[in-house]
Amino acid sequence: MPIGASSAESNVSDALLNLCGSSWSFPTDVDAAIHEAQRCIVEALDLDGSTLFQLCEDGDLRSTHGWWRPEVPAPPARMSARECFPSTIEKVLSGQVVCFSSPDELPSGVDRASLLRFDIRSIVVVPLSAAQRIVGVVSFAVTRGERQWPVEIVQRLNLAASLFASGLARQLNDETLRRALAEVQRLSEQLRTESAYLRPESDGTLGTPGVGGSAAIRRVQEQVRQVAETDSTVLLLGETGAGKEVFASQIHELSKRRGRAMVRVNCAAIPATLIESELFGREKGAYTGALSRQIGRFELADGSTIFLDEIGDLPLEVQVKLLRVLEDRQVERLGSSRATRIDTRIIAATHRDLEKRIEVDQFREDLYYRLNVFPIRVPPLRERSEDVPMLVWRFVEEFSKACGKRIESIPKDNMEMLQRYSWPGNVRELRNLVERAVIGASGPRLTIALPQTSSATARRSVRLNDVEKEHIKAVLDTTRWRIRGNGGAAELLGLKATTLETRMAKLGLQRPRH
Repeated sequence: MPIGASSAESNVSDALLNLCGSSWSFPTDVDAAIHEAQRCIVEALDLDGSTLFQLCEDGDLRSTHGWWRPEVPAPPARMSARECFPSTIEKVLSGQVVCFSSPDELPSGVDRASLLRFDIRSIVVVPLSAAQRIVGVVSFAVTRGERQWPVEIVQRLNLAASLFASGLARQLNDETLRRALAEVQRLSEQLRTESAYLRPESDGTLGTPGVGGSAAIRRVQEQVRQVAETDSTVLLLGETGAGKEVFASQIHELSKRRGRAMVRVNCAAIPATLIESELFGREKGAYTGALSRQIGRFELADGSTIFLDEIGDLPLEVQVKLLRVLEDRQVERLGSSRATRIDTRIIAATHRDLEKRIEVDQFREDLYYRLNVFPIRVPPLRERSEDVPMLVWRFVEEFSKACGKRIESIPKDNMEMLQRYSWPGNVRELRNLVERAVIGASGPRLTIALPQTSSATARRSVRLNDVEKEHIKAVLDTTRWRIRGNGGAAELLGLKATTLETRMAKLGLQRPRH
């Protein structure tokens, strides 16, 4: 049920009202009320499931109540929270609410591995407190993608958790219950008003935002539809920020594997010393510091799809092992001599020219031909300028709601200027520019300023160092002077971060104070 549906919010309110009732016939009344409240909250907020853990006499936390969508595999019954999420549970039992938008944000490897094992991508864990003591915890999870958790919604979930705790403990008096009832009614009203703000964020978690309606994009989408129902390997080619991950998500969502979450790996973001164990897994003691067994991303994607972004940056020694996986559909964990058969569909993406990297011995030719079964080229934004207005308004809607502003118009000449711009950073650059403009907007009429990269050509210096300095500065301005990481200036320029920093020092380029 989508966020904002009045019937869903009414169900949430009704379920929590039942939970707050002042009389209980049997213990099952509490269980039924909690179960119904979990269902309504999950459906109203477009989540995938909720699990409640109660504190046992031995100090452990075990799952006793839960509701998960029928199409989503639920965690095992009577699961031990301390064993699966020791670091998270320690924080929650101290009274903290813990929110993670992605498993990568978890500092604990044990907690992160458990989330990935249960296909959970984003989660909120709230303590259940009654009579000034913690009696359990309740979690709300998303499996279909990453989800941001606004403060207002976390506060409402915290309130719902307090009502769960009061139902379980049965220690609140009539006056407290009446106050809780009033708060539940306020929660229902605020969920109704906040649903519009959450809608773009909810759409984004599905991985299928609008990418345009130009002829170039329609050709790409036709290729996506052709290959999606097969298990063929797909290679997405295109510049950084052009939207390759969007099309990878669409291929997965249209495939027969859509029932399980797609596993995403950014090959350029994982250190070379860790990439092999991340992809293929490791056994305990495989190397110094390997204190526990780790399941690799390929095994996690068994029965689903693995998206290998920036495959062109994969180290050569790992390319050899990836080639074997493609040929044999088997993986061997580091430190193990036993191969594990997998059924994983592979989608790879890169902004690199792999044929040129083959020529300089930076990419294996045999691996290239294994990956290049069904290549799809995602066109850069400058080749589909007719998509710019649609994308601009989509981003304006997203950021104006996030900033609490109302944007009604964009000058025609401003939009035409945006369509003429070359967009070296593609859709990502456009999105950042719109966000900056909306933050600085003071009225309903929005003007989007372009980066200062093309002013007074006649006054430009033609000296090589000056031209290089101007170009590097323009790219740095586009990335807000972020050099490293995905979408950083080094990546846009096709340079190593250390090489770019050396050139900046030589050219006298320094980060502005503001």
